[in-house]
Parts: sequence; structure tokens; C-alpha cells
Amino acid sequence: MLDAATYTPRLKAVYKDSIRAALKEEFSYKNDMMIPKLDKIVLNMGIGEAVKDSKKIKSAQADLTAIAGQKAVITKARNSIAGFRVREEMPLGVKVTLRGDRMYEFLDRLITIALPRVRDFRGVKGTSFDGRGNYAMGIKEHIVFPEINFDQIDEVWGMDVIICTTAKTDAEAKALLKAFNMPFNS
Repeated sequence: MLDAATYTPRLKAVYKDSIRAALKEEFSYKNDMMIPKLDKIVLNMGIGEAVKDSKKIKSAQADLTAIAGQKAVITKARNSIAGFRVREEMPLGVKVTLRGDRMYEFLDRLITIALPRVRDFRGVKGTSFDGRGNYAMGIKEHIVFPEINFDQIDEVWGMDVIICTTAKTDAEAKALLKAFNMPFNS
């Protein structure tokens, strides 16, 4: 059994041991506090079918909670949109924000287990940065995560994964994620 007090996620240890030094040398930072690091990872599932069936939100919340290891929050509509049959305060999706050890654990599972299980996977786009060092990607099927039991799933949903870093530029953020072995295709 793992002792919670002494356990450090694998990627966190790799970051402290080798990635920090490599980034400091590559970008010639004068101060250790300038070295980019992971800030948070936000997972989001938009459940459009929830307009017709409110039980789907609960199912999506349970799935995202299993994937993240942390309780997912139900997101609600801010405005009513008659064309989409959406009322104000109607549940439309679920999200979860990961920080600290859970963030490193999730990133490890994403890179080593989930992404290789995606059908016809050729790497993630290297251009999906926002200009401020944050990376966003979409996953078409949430069933690529090992926590999801394929036999108990009633519907397959896509999900967004946003990786927020403290990097000032996209080049620094890409170097950080490459050091974590993010499989970029370009």
C-alpha cells in the first residue's frame, strides 16, 4: 500500500529531477521561478443531449469523476436560447479542475495510456496553443480512459482537456509539454 505522505507522482518527480534543469538551460532563465510549470488541467464535457434527457448529466458526471479522481461539477446555462430549447440554469455539461498531485497523475495517464488507445492516433496537434502558454485538445471518446468500464456505458461523449501552464510563450509551453513526452505530430 502506498503511503500518502511519501508518495510523489511519477511526472512530478521527473519534472523536479530533469525537466526543470533542461528548460532552464534551453531558455537560459536567470531565476528558478521563471521556469514554466504546470498550473492546472481543466476537463470539460458538453452534454447537448441533456436538453432531452436530464439523466445523461448524472451519467456524464459519474464518468468524469471516475476519470479525474475528483468530483465533477455540473455546468448550467447562463441564458435561455429558444432555438436550442435551452432554459436558464438548465444543466448542460460537467467539468473538473485538477491541480497538484492529481493533475500530474491525470497527465501521466493521458499521455501513457489514454492517447495511445485512441483509434488511428497520429499525435496531437502542436498548434493548439492560445498564445499565452496554455494548450487545449479534444478527445472524441471518453472511453479511452481505463477507469471507464466499456460494458456499463450507455453513451460515448467527447471531452475537452485544457492544460494551463505558467509559461509566457507558446514555445516555452510546447517545450515543457514535449519534456513530459506529449506526442506532438508537428
